[in-house]
Amino acid sequence: MITIRNKIGRLFALALLVGATACSSPQKEEQKKLNIVFIMTDDHTTQALSAYDKRFISTPNLDRLADEGIKFNNCFVTNAVCGPSRAVILTGKHSHINGFKDNHSVFDSTQIIYPQLLKEAGYQTAMIGKWHLGTMPVGFDFYSILPNQGEYYQPEFIENGKKVAEKGYVTDVITDKAIHFLNDRDKEKPFLLIYQHKAPHRNWLPAPRHLGMFDNTTFEEPANLLDDFSNRGRAAKEQLMNISSDMWDAWDLKLASAADLDSLAEIPKETIGDTKEDDFTQANNKSVDKQRFFQVFDRMTEEEKKAWTDVYDKRVAEYRRLNLKGDDLVRWKYQQYMKDYLACVAAVDENVGRLLDYLEQEGELDNTIICFSNEP
Repeated sequence: MITIRNKIGRLFALALLVGATACSSPQKEEQKKLNIVFIMTDDHTTQALSAYDKRFISTPNLDRLADEGIKFNNCFVTNAVCGPSRAVILTGKHSHINGFKDNHSVFDSTQIIYPQLLKEAGYQTAMIGKWHLGTMPVGFDFYSILPNQGEYYQPEFIENGKKVAEKGYVTDVITDKAIHFLNDRDKEKPFLLIYQHKAPHRNWLPAPRHLGMFDNTTFEEPANLLDDFSNRGRAAKEQLMNISSDMWDAWDLKLASAADLDSLAEIPKETIGDTKEDDFTQANNKSVDKQRFFQVFDRMTEEEKKAWTDVYDKRVAEYRRLNLKGDDLVRWKYQQYMKDYLACVAAVDENVGRLLDYLEQEGELDNTIICFSNEP
């Protein structure tokens, strides 16, 4: 899904997305070049955008992009995987041509990408947030990227080649960095800002201010929630995304109590083992599950830990009290997943609003093409 907001340059934006560089076209000297902001979220369904579906969450800031611009209702992707989708957008080339076919690939940074062309055309360029291409960004005046998937709390960044540790919640920090770049830029030049969020990617850790925000909500269930996949193809049967069987109790569902976490705090960190990105092959190993979640929990401040356990200890208690089985347990897991996932979306919407407000205050909003998309 893509929405584009701009009262002036909508056709320019469409050309940009298919690899053209309208900025290099002859322009009158007195005409100000349009700024470009490309926003990407991660694993963000259209059902969690109220511009498309109002049943689950209100996203007024993201809806503003759709309301004031173009909303695409029928879109297709060339490769529905994280890194490859990013490589396609940067290069304008299919995955078999740009060489980045899956998340185990390494991006060939000798290729021309559209930010380089915009830089040559006089744009200041920045890449901030999730990169996930295995190499460092090339062709940007400034970059600050998350290593691999990044962390929700106290995230590290690689900033122009140096490691930087930050305090706070990742969606907020990425926006802070984006606004800082815009504030410090040369105001006489146009800019390209690639602003890419980790959220709402697994394992769906909400910001402290959003913990428990949906605890009194019961979400509509999808028709296929209890599908046994008996009449589906092999790919559908072999995927590892079932709510019933593939969600880790602690990592995904937050079913680690304060007592569990206290006991794990005594385990030497070097014994916890490898935490390779996207490795969910040991989901049934309860010890590994809790240990890996403890690594996440250990990143939090004492204040954040207290806010966390105040909310999630209630979930743990409910889980133990209900002792659900079978379909009833699947339905309960779905509700918990939705609460955490949508709380992560809420932070994205707030932060997109912060960025729009900054551009408006600077008088740049109506001179800026804003493209919003998500990585599948």
